[in-house]
Amino acid sequence: MIRFLHSIDALSTWIGKAFAWLILILTLGISYEVLVRYVFRAPTTWAFDFSYITYGALFLMAGGYTLVRNQHVRADVLYRFWRPRTQAVMDLILYILFFFPAVMAWMYAGWNYAQFSVRFREVSIFSPAGIPVFPLKALIPVAGLMLFIQGFAEVIRCIMCIRSGAWPARLHDVEETESVIMHEQKHQRDRGELPAQGA
Repeated sequence: MIRFLHSIDALSTWIGKAFAWLILILTLGISYEVLVRYVFRAPTTWAFDFSYITYGALFLMAGGYTLVRNQHVRADVLYRFWRPRTQAVMDLILYILFFFPAVMAWMYAGWNYAQFSVRFREVSIFSPAGIPVFPLKALIPVAGLMLFIQGFAEVIRCIMCIRSGAWPARLHDVEETESVIMHEQKHQRDRGELPAQGA
């Protein structure tokens, strides 16, 4: 089961990291626009469309990866003090009551929205350049599907945690700098290289 969960995690991670490259493309595009606008006094007609399409694609397709990393916003004032089994029960209830209905509504509405946009080869109305926006809108149901698949993996995690009392392991591809520093300081304290906290 862990292998199955990690295969879903790996898919969401791969998609999230692939679309993360859009940050570089967005940075280069906006830098070019700033250069030609303020140095050469020749602004482009496509920069605004380019920026929201690029960032929109990144935002949509990073949702599953964010769920893999357990980084979606959570009001954890009480949650973090609960035992893992209690956390899992609460997560499972919230996935069933809110997450899956919302994602299914997103996919249903997004499919109709994307289909209409692709059929008419929709372009941006914000500039005379006529930048195509239908590829971005086509990502809406795809992003919903990826969230649905990753949500299914999270439900399995909840069930496993309810049974065992401990959260199953996640794929770890990156770690927050603060976490790395805290782990390093803990190891140094354990080895006696740093004084204990509060000493």
